[in-house]
Amino acid sequence: APGHRDFIKNMITGTSQADCAVLICAAGVGEFEAGISKNGQTREHALLAYTLGVKQMIIGVNRMDSSEPKYSQARFEEISKEVSSYIKKIGYNPVTVPFVPISGWNGDNMIEPSPNMPWYKGWSIEKKGTKLEGKTLLQALDAMDPPSRPSDKALRLPLQDVYKIGGIGTVPVGRVETGTIEPGMIVTFAPVNLTTEVKSVEMHHESLTEAVPGDNVG
Repeated sequence: APGHRDFIKNMITGTSQADCAVLICAAGVGEFEAGISKNGQTREHALLAYTLGVKQMIIGVNRMDSSEPKYSQARFEEISKEVSSYIKKIGYNPVTVPFVPISGWNGDNMIEPSPNMPWYKGWSIEKKGTKLEGKTLLQALDAMDPPSRPSDKALRLPLQDVYKIGGIGTVPVGRVETGTIEPGMIVTFAPVNLTTEVKSVEMHHESLTEAVPGDNVG
């Protein structure tokens, strides 16, 4: 979601279904300061992510190519220190959070280690007593723990929204948390205690024979 308060609703919608948050901070002069200020979007997005139950986080310090001077080690360390202090107050443990200096525009440290930041020795985190290391944002994403997906439990699918679509009818949407859902199943909606049959299950406009935990379906 863009770091603008007009898009907070989009951010909440996406974050409520996420397993990990990637918080992007801008390294440009004045840009980081605006985001981390009292009513800044960096603070708000980090707080919302934790409040919405996303307990894994990665920090991407973006636009390193526009810091003063370019690819500044001092600027990266300054931002890392301040963001680390803030996310600790919220409830995250900074020891488990990778901090990666990147440039989305130039691709620095996104997929491949960048030659533009020879001072950057990589990120290092600890999870469940295990030390993990890497240099890129992609490696940081791969280091995150996939959540348990209990498909053997009873179906639980918190509804995110309900759409009325002409020619089709009422379409409830949400993410499967536990159990599975498939066409023909009889399901009950709480708290109204409404029981009905599942006509079809779709994800990204494609019909599924079965949806499992983690799937966003309608």
